Amino acid sequence: MREVQNHRDLKVWQISVDLVETVYRLSRHWPNHELYGLVSQARRASVSVPANIAEGAGRRSTGEFIQFVGIARGSLAELETLFVVAGRLGYLEDGVLEHLLNDVAEVGRMLTGLMQSLRDRQVR
Repeated sequence: MREVQNHRDLKVWQISVDLVETVYRLSRHWPNHELYGLVSQARRASVSVPANIAEGAGRRSTGEFIQFVGIARGSLAELETLFVVAGRLGYLEDGVLEHLLNDVAEVGRMLTGLMQSLRDRQVR
């Protein structure tokens, strides 16, 4: 296994950046009246996930990294909620919504794993 040099080496960061791209592509097609509402909120929440992973990885202590991974998890939960709302409003087809929710769940599992790994490292 390759050693992690920085946040860009973390698979969870890479996948969450892919999710940001997906959010931007999909939200382009949402109604214009949502530009300053749901579109903006979904984009900000999605960007917050990899941004907090990166910021945490750049911090001096493992405890700080854990804190920022927790913030990323919160942003991911917010994004999940926004996807559900967009689906209920008819901005996402059922199949697309299901795929997005699966992606969110995958990133969530990875963040939980990263957090556990960091906690284990902290104990050593």
